[in-house]
Amino acid sequence: MYAALRSIGAYVPEKVLTNDDLAEMVDTTDEWITKRTGIKERRIAHENESTSDMAVKAAEKAIERSGLKKSDIDMIVVATISPDYFNMPSTATVVAHKMGLDKITAFDISAACTGFIYILSVAKAFIESGMKKNVLIIGAEKMSAITDYTDRGTCILFGDGAGAAVVCATKEKENAIIDLHTASDGSLGDFLMTPEGGTGNPHQAELKAEASFIQMKGNETFKIAVRTLTNDVVDILQNNDIAAGEITHFIPHQANYRIIKAVGDALKLDDEQVVLTVHKYGNTSGASIPMAMNDLYEKGNLKAGDLMLLDAFGGGLTWGSALLPFAGK
Repeated sequence: MYAALRSIGAYVPEKVLTNDDLAEMVDTTDEWITKRTGIKERRIAHENESTSDMAVKAAEKAIERSGLKKSDIDMIVVATISPDYFNMPSTATVVAHKMGLDKITAFDISAACTGFIYILSVAKAFIESGMKKNVLIIGAEKMSAITDYTDRGTCILFGDGAGAAVVCATKEKENAIIDLHTASDGSLGDFLMTPEGGTGNPHQAELKAEASFIQMKGNETFKIAVRTLTNDVVDILQNNDIAAGEITHFIPHQANYRIIKAVGDALKLDDEQVVLTVHKYGNTSGASIPMAMNDLYEKGNLKAGDLMLLDAFGGGLTWGSALLPFAGK
């Protein structure tokens, strides 16, 4: 039995936050942001719109496109660093309840921007072990809730949204996920983190909102991300004897255009192979890759059989890559 990515869906909030909007909030300009990141705008969820709300909307679209019934789903895994609740319940159980799927396996994972690749590997493992048949995986983030809009170094980067996929059991090897790689280095966890509130560094008195905001060592993170991602995607292609020219779509985590270009150039990929949405959504962490995949699908450019290469790098530090065809329904 193999695991195949059968469908994709996404949801983006209506509100657009442009670079010019940010220039009225912090000392920055559209030119400064665009030159350093490639980002022009990002989407921001409504104040009463939760991570699970966005996840459900993306999930319903993915299930509809899969051709399955909602009741066919036997597990939900959500990748998020902006959950509905700090500890419990998990966002996945909230999503399951909102979708009327209260009796199935549901849990979250925390791998920051690499989250979608991590949950793709979880789905693959559960399916190939025979434990599950149809797994709904969701990357969903309300990054605006954990972003300090007085910090120019981080507030220009992040946006909100959700992406979902249905991964199904199949006997057709040509549709199967080919390979996945995930890794981490906790010694560099302080490069990208939310510093307080957990048991490792608890609040001493009242909860401080700023302690839950993202803090980032931007230059250090950029350098290690380029090096690590380049090595990782080169390795996964070599290990599977696949040439870069055989990749139909390179769908990287949409964090920074300069990182994406550096990795694409290292692989000698054509511009047509590289999928870009960072300019209009910014960095949506674990939602980034499925949102980009969905954009490709909705434009009619993602076809059954297309070979995709995914890669991501995030807080933890975590990173990963995946080689898989788009199975379609």
